[in-house]
Amino acid sequence: MDGYNIFLIMLSVYIAGLVAIGWYFNNKQKSITDFWLAGRRIGPSALGFSAAASWLTAGGILAVIGYYMLQGMGSIWAFVAPNIISLLFLSVLVKKIKNLPAITQPELLEQRYGSIVRLPIALIITVVMILFSVSDITGLSLVLQTFYGLDPLYAAAIVAIAVSLYVTLGGLYAVIWTDTIQFSFLALFTIVMAFATVGTVANGGLNTSAISVSQLFGNVSGDWWNPFSIGLPMVLIFSFALIPGWITEQDPWQKVWAAKDEKSASAGMIIGALMITVIFAVCAVIAIALNDIYPEIAGMGYPAGMASAEPALLSFVSERFASAPVVVAFSAIGLAAASMSCTDTFSTSGASCISRDIYQRYIKPDATMKEMMLVNRASVLFIILAATVGSFIIPNILDAIQIATFIASSSYFFPLMGGLYWKRATKEGAFAGMVIGFIVQVALVALDLINTPPLATNYLESIHPILMGHGVIVGMSLSAIAFFGVSLITKPSSKVNLAPFFEEEAKELSRSETRKINEKDPEYSAFLKNLNEKVTGERAHLQLNLRTSENLSWQELTEKLKVVSPAWVTPTGLDSVYRLTHGDMLACVAVTRGTGERDIWLKAEPRLETLGTQKRELFTAYEELKNVFGQKNVKIDYI
Repeated sequence: MDGYNIFLIMLSVYIAGLVAIGWYFNNKQKSITDFWLAGRRIGPSALGFSAAASWLTAGGILAVIGYYMLQGMGSIWAFVAPNIISLLFLSVLVKKIKNLPAITQPELLEQRYGSIVRLPIALIITVVMILFSVSDITGLSLVLQTFYGLDPLYAAAIVAIAVSLYVTLGGLYAVIWTDTIQFSFLALFTIVMAFATVGTVANGGLNTSAISVSQLFGNVSGDWWNPFSIGLPMVLIFSFALIPGWITEQDPWQKVWAAKDEKSASAGMIIGALMITVIFAVCAVIAIALNDIYPEIAGMGYPAGMASAEPALLSFVSERFASAPVVVAFSAIGLAAASMSCTDTFSTSGASCISRDIYQRYIKPDATMKEMMLVNRASVLFIILAATVGSFIIPNILDAIQIATFIASSSYFFPLMGGLYWKRATKEGAFAGMVIGFIVQVALVALDLINTPPLATNYLESIHPILMGHGVIVGMSLSAIAFFGVSLITKPSSKVNLAPFFEEEAKELSRSETRKINEKDPEYSAFLKNLNEKVTGERAHLQLNLRTSENLSWQELTEKLKVVSPAWVTPTGLDSVYRLTHGDMLACVAVTRGTGERDIWLKAEPRLETLGTQKRELFTAYEELKNVFGQKNVKIDYI
């Protein structure tokens, strides 16, 4: 059996395993929170594996090895160090992020600023997620082309079929647990390759003379080991260009929201940072050995040598294991796992913006969960197809990652982080900062790509070092000026918008409207029997699934609820209605559409010490719903 057929068999078994995981978790989805946030039940280990896997692309691994070969440890600021620092930074931000009542960042920003920002931020995040996926498609294309001579479209087809199947079946549950498997494959692959490359040098092979391991590492120059060899100004520029974009990426925020508690979320981010540190350290070992095997590549210098340095590991595998097709197939599976583990995260984040923040928010506010999942499935395919097209336009692996990051940094870093911590931020300021940053950054990227010859220093960087990274410092600066300047000259945000982010504002706005309930009342007893209750960490997840006797008008329902009680508000549009009664908005009762046309879900996520009170409030909300439907002679029953 030839190597390609061995690869296809191994790939089929691998994908079948991933799909089985997706199918398993598909049967566990009982709510919108289950699909998009894995029921908020993920522990620190699984979160750490997923966080690490999501930031280790196949293309990223190859590019990092290439950078190490040409620039040594000084290259860590172009990708490696910002990855690690961003995850550690997120571990500190967990407390603020975890208690926000949102599923996506666009929904979060609408709660903070109003509807003016939700559509543009949803579109920007979708573009960013597509660009991140470009690097995965490009990386896997390079793998399959080097190993088996396949057309790049095959890489897109493999990723599209596998990811769209298990993600759309199992949602974020499937993403997190398949990420655990995929990271394990990638880690095993990189460690095996480190032993293989070093062993080849030590034993003498691929036209190298045998030298000891100590000689191999001893021959590396002192400058190679210096992480500040590129100079402190360049370190700062890289840090300011990349870290803000990665801190505010939507996908790790969704995983923070999916964690069972703050401690798990924080520990998960730290574990993820430690895991990718180990993998990047192993990549450095591989690069040192490859420089000995292919000394001509190091002599090319940067950036001219990147075209040869990026696929150097693939060339080594093809040459060293030409007579061992199983090893080549295993290598291809390991790198395919890295591509899928990142693409599933990026496509999930982008698809959630399309299905929840665009389709349900603006096109069909009363969309059911079933309809949302169909749109989500189509959105995953759209993102992967768009990334395939992008891979032919941006063939440089790391450039695709950095362009996506620069757009994120310039577009929504200040509106997002400013909204979390600065009360004076306004919707006009957020909109101005977002739009100006996005337009300027996209224009600078286009200008740079058009005017930069192949394998040459970027055009803008050749004008002045401050313009490196496609001029991201300029884009971020203009975004900041617009955000802070416009916010200071416009009317402050309303208390409804400030309530989810600043507890003192929520307390001023909150209402105590839970009526006294006789706990021996048969109706209350029946309610408790049908209430789904799960405890994870410091919170309980309460959900009541209801079905009406007739199809309902969602807009009419929300408007009548507001009449029944002024506590009912719609801070993010008609798709979610909150009963704002106290400062912890995540614990407040929310009403959303269920799976079918006649299904309604009531949910709340109270802290354990307020569980009894929140059950009574949920019952109050249920009776208010009954009252609204009773006016239309519509019956409402438990599912």
